[in-house]
Amino acid sequence: MATLKEFEEALRENGMLMALAILERLRERDRANRVVKPGRRIVGRKMTPELARMILDLHGSTEMTQQEIAFKLGVNQGRVNEVIKRGKWLSGDQAAPEAVARDKGKARIRGAEPKRPRKAAAGKDKTGKEKAGRTAKRPASAQLAFGDL
Repeated sequence: MATLKEFEEALRENGMLMALAILERLRERDRANRVVKPGRRIVGRKMTPELARMILDLHGSTEMTQQEIAFKLGVNQGRVNEVIKRGKWLSGDQAAPEAVARDKGKARIRGAEPKRPRKAAAGKDKTGKEKAGRTAKRPASAQLAFGDL
């Protein structure tokens, strides 16, 4: 399949000036009708049970897609999916897993929650000494072979 540029070059080579003029008019029409919108950045709203109910209402009463609902309410499309498919955020329980995860994430962003220390890996360090933490792996015990029986 030829590209539009190749098609235009073929028209020029064959002297089809009338077809080129029509092609140019079509381009101008398309440019005039083209709408270039700036990208939208969604600033997420805090997910609440009320917002979750609004998502379910919009999903049930309209033919809006999840992305359209997300744009309208100012939330992430993934959150809309969680509410519709899994029923998340419908309870006001602050001990719900999603609420706990949200609060932990906010605490990490603020720097209020200390980072968890990493566990030391088993093995030897650069000097050849055993590392602190886990014990070194034991050698595997002997296994029987076919000739041993």
